[in-house]
Amino acid sequence: MSIKTIALFSGGLDSILAVRLVQQQEIEVTGLTFTTPFFNAIKARAAADQIRLPLIVEDITGEHLKMLKSPRHGYGKNMNPCIDCHTLMLKIAGEKMDQTGADFLITGEVLGQRPMSQTRQSLRTVAKHSGYADYILRPLSAQLLDPVQAEREGKIDRSRLLAISGRGRKEQMRLAETFGIRDYPPPAGGCLLTDPIFARRLRDLMAHGEDRRIRDYELLKYGRHFRIPEAGKIIVGRNQSDNEALRGLAAEDDLVCLMADFPGPFVLAPGGSEESMAASASLCVRYSDAPAGAQARVTCRRQGKSFILNARAVSPEESEGWMV
Repeated sequence: MSIKTIALFSGGLDSILAVRLVQQQEIEVTGLTFTTPFFNAIKARAAADQIRLPLIVEDITGEHLKMLKSPRHGYGKNMNPCIDCHTLMLKIAGEKMDQTGADFLITGEVLGQRPMSQTRQSLRTVAKHSGYADYILRPLSAQLLDPVQAEREGKIDRSRLLAISGRGRKEQMRLAETFGIRDYPPPAGGCLLTDPIFARRLRDLMAHGEDRRIRDYELLKYGRHFRIPEAGKIIVGRNQSDNEALRGLAAEDDLVCLMADFPGPFVLAPGGSEESMAASASLCVRYSDAPAGAQARVTCRRQGKSFILNARAVSPEESEGWMV
């Protein structure tokens, strides 16, 4: 009977190398990657295609959002609950392992590479709380870690695994060359929760209890965001791409504003109230091509009804004070 494993697969160099190391031992590997509003599977799909790895893509938005609101081990520098996120991913991977009859799990984690989530203690914590501690193999650092069940049972040869540690990547790059892997993405990036601006917007959204729909998280990716006392959240497109994205995310109960006579942004106030109209119109003028100081017409739409407001641009100082 062939040995099978599930690989948590991000599409980064470390996860590619972990897969290759295990495949060398004639073990059948299936990749598993995840999507939420904060990260996607684009990089993983491209890398899996490159190395011909069967890949399962799972949307874990529901479980991830529940964890994100109250992570057991807290957040990193921004809104990234890395330890709890990795725990959740390994828990789901373990369940997939049980369902498919795979023998163990692998990840591309490297001991000491990340100061919060890849210390020896963090790796133990993640493994323990996932519920699958004795099934999680980290091939790039395996010889520096305690043997897991698959190694003890001889399902994989521990002597052919590696002892990489630290933040340097010279050994990984040398190994990539040995495997003939030349096209791989730069390290890090990909998770919006590590981005300071996105994290600030997310904190604001949660603080005001507005994170009720997946759409509310998607909106955080686009435009300039303003929080106005009594008027609530207003989002102003920065460019054509933002404008189109906001237009696609607009709902019937939102307030939407556009310039009537000049080029300008798409302005969206989620669930916009009457109190948000004046501020939305003035922000629309502020970021439009209307002459400075001039009153301009703004077309607004709310709950299926359209109307025209005459508005002047809010001052730069006031708009900066509103910015999230």
